[in-house]
Amino acid sequence: MHKIIAVLACLAVMAMAMPYNHPESKEEHHPAQYKFEYGVKDELTGDHKTQWEQREGKHVKGQYTLEDSDGGHRLVEYESDAHGGINFHVSKVGGGGGHGGHVAAPAPAPVKKPANFKKSHY
Repeated sequence: MHKIIAVLACLAVMAMAMPYNHPESKEEHHPAQYKFEYGVKDELTGDHKTQWEQREGKHVKGQYTLEDSDGGHRLVEYESDAHGGINFHVSKVGGGGGHGGHVAAPAPAPVKKPANFKKSHY
């Protein structure tokens, strides 16, 4: 019995030491490449936006636009960099009524303690 186990163990070690040749893939691999664009102009809802993007290998570049709720127009341009990151440039035209698109939030209402309020100790 021990001889059989020893022979099987030797065969297993030999099988693991032999190089394995992966079968060649018949598919050719090319760098990723695509280009798309679309736009929406819905007068009923006021939804107006566009986008385009293109990719060649690892390089991605694109742009999108939209109309903000304050009536301004936002343009976002983006492009991948050599380090695997992406850089954005955002610009805005109009809107905000002179506030630059930022509106101050109202001050919070004061909180009053009820007349029968008792402080608890835990």
